[in-house]
Amino acid sequence: MTGFARHEGGDGTLSWAWELKSVNGKSLDLRCRVPSGYEALEVAARAIAQAHCARGNLQLSLTVNRGQVPVKLQINREILDQLLGLMRELEAEVRAEPPRLDGLLAVRGVLEAVEEEETKEQMDIRTAAMADDLVLALEALTAMRRAEGQRLKAMAVGHLAEIERLTAAAGETAAARPEALRARLKAQVEELLDAAPALPEERLAQEAAVLAAKADVREELNRLDAHVAAAHDLLAEGKAIGRRLDFLCQELNREANTLCSKSQDVALTRIGLDLKAVVEQLREQVQNIE
Repeated sequence: MTGFARHEGGDGTLSWAWELKSVNGKSLDLRCRVPSGYEALEVAARAIAQAHCARGNLQLSLTVNRGQVPVKLQINREILDQLLGLMRELEAEVRAEPPRLDGLLAVRGVLEAVEEEETKEQMDIRTAAMADDLVLALEALTAMRRAEGQRLKAMAVGHLAEIERLTAAAGETAAARPEALRARLKAQVEELLDAAPALPEERLAQEAAVLAAKADVREELNRLDAHVAAAHDLLAEGKAIGRRLDFLCQELNREANTLCSKSQDVALTRIGLDLKAVVEQLREQVQNIE
């Protein structure tokens, strides 16, 4: 299922943004990209994403920007000591006033501005805030995917209604009626007797049973109805049902194929082909459903 979401956050020192992209996929393929130094957050991000999504190709991307970082001033003792040592060496050669403090501090490198190091507690608080923002981004993505799911559900219900209509039409064809089946079976048995009059009764019964099984499509029609009912039940669950619907589509297609292979009637064959086309349309939509 497709979707996109972006959520931004910050704590005054850093600002960050989560970008989430989702496209169709048979299973959950999760890719997470975080800046260097945030590898521990990637583990948590994967767990959070798996709790929200069960299917699709999902990409998580975190970008971090540094704002105004608190700094403190400190003396570079090494450079200051070198400077004072040089001054003492020159005292005997150069007569000059002793250097003032502001002059010493103005020498490049003596006074340094360094960033304050963060404590582990500060880093943990920031990581938790980033994880919370990921949850908000995933909720927005889920809302978009859910809206798409409602549209796909309406299309799937339409396809199932057409399968029901075609199944009912197949049951009304002359080839599927009991009286037609008995007449066809009687004619086939008579042809069998004419072709092999000395056929043993046991063998004749076996051949008749095979002919009856090949001619009767009511079992396939009943299974089609059962699969359609099961699909409606799944759509009513409101959970992750994509894989189970995909399996039902395979079963629907299997019954439609069997119907066509058994058919000895043009009308029934046409209905079977129409069934196969609608089932394929349903399957294409089911591939997009979580």
